[in-house]
Amino acid sequence: MYAIVKTGGKQYKVREGDILQVEKLAGDVGSEISFDDVLMFSDGENVTIGQPKVENVTVSGHIVAQGKSKKIIVFKYKRRKRYRRKQGHRQHFTAVQIDSIKA
Repeated sequence: MYAIVKTGGKQYKVREGDILQVEKLAGDVGSEISFDDVLMFSDGENVTIGQPKVENVTVSGHIVAQGKSKKIIVFKYKRRKRYRRKQGHRQHFTAVQIDSIKA
């Protein structure tokens, strides 16, 4: 059984027990969270595709961690113009463990 959920402008394929790293969500570690934007649901035999969402299906889980991902370097450069800009960025994330998919 799996589902495809939408959060933070991205889509994720989730199963029960998965831990996924999504864009930062509000909440403390251990708090419950549910995803209502389910785009597709499969129970192993039947596949249900939403138009745009699947009704009466919720994916619930709990927050495992809040943190920052690895630093990326944003470097802008124009040759022969003495133009260089170096900037670092660390994106905030939330790690969510999927507990159940209820249809």
